[in-house]
Amino acid sequence: MKKIAIEEHFFTESLVDHLRSRKEWPRWETIEGEKLERVYWSPSHYMPSSPELKSLLLDLGERRLKVMDEAGIDMQVLSLSGPGVESLPASDGTPLAKRINDEVASVIKKYPKRFASFAAIAPQDPGAAANELERAVKELGFKGAVINSHIRGEYLDDQKYWVIFEKAEKLGVPIYLHPKHPPPDMLKPYLTYPVLASATWGFAADGGLHAMRLICSGLFDKYPGLRIILGHLGEAIPFWLQRMDSRWQWESQGGLSSGQLAKKKPSHYFKNNFVVTTSGMFWEPVMQYVCSVLGVDSILFAVDYPYESSKEAVQFMESLQIRDDDKEKVYHLNAEKLLKL
Repeated sequence: MKKIAIEEHFFTESLVDHLRSRKEWPRWETIEGEKLERVYWSPSHYMPSSPELKSLLLDLGERRLKVMDEAGIDMQVLSLSGPGVESLPASDGTPLAKRINDEVASVIKKYPKRFASFAAIAPQDPGAAANELERAVKELGFKGAVINSHIRGEYLDDQKYWVIFEKAEKLGVPIYLHPKHPPPDMLKPYLTYPVLASATWGFAADGGLHAMRLICSGLFDKYPGLRIILGHLGEAIPFWLQRMDSRWQWESQGGLSSGQLAKKKPSHYFKNNFVVTTSGMFWEPVMQYVCSVLGVDSILFAVDYPYESSKEAVQFMESLQIRDDDKEKVYHLNAEKLLKL
């Protein structure tokens, strides 16, 4: 059965070199005398890395293909790993995004049946980001864009960013909204236990909040054809949909809805404008639950490589107690339809 994994991360040397050159966050530093590296995502929080992880992220050739072959994965849809270009000043992020996209396009040209990609864009300059999305889709053949959540602390429900969503809807491509640590003004409560700021908890909290801000803003009433991809089986939102709908109605009656510009309940937008992927969520009870809430047509296979194991992701899918035709939708048919692969 064909397998397309759609949240598979990479770095380029140009990005790493730029992060190493910076004195302020985001920056990349090597710890003297240790085989450890740190990627600072904010002034007070870093993600540990290593030469091995960096090597895996930088490899867009034979080593990555070998991992795919060993797991039986036919294609990866690539996305720039965080901190990406979203945390940089616009003067740096905009040209760097273009350079990264050109570099990845050359890889896809070499391996057209094995790789596709989401464009890196720098929403700090929304107009330039929309133009780069259009260039990447029309000229480079990219399948949408990835945005690593908040933009130097700002969320994309701010209407100054909507030109990007307008462009995505017009082009008929999705935006992959990938989470990262909460922004600096929300980070302090997490840092008593720093592990909470990252994928253990903070990523889902940030990604879920960001998606709900988009829903509340009325974005999908203005752009009803827009599609957003969320990883990790929806950043816990499917679990909350019934309660959110219930409280949405109750609080609206109590006059608390003045900040809610959306015309319909959260579940309407989540079921019509979002799809989710299996990235990093290889647990059958959760998968079965999300299938029951969203339907199998709204779920796409992903690994979250190299942060997760490709073999484990495939083993999880193979063990699922779902029909083969549904499994085939998750593995590749849904991605082919959404991304026009």
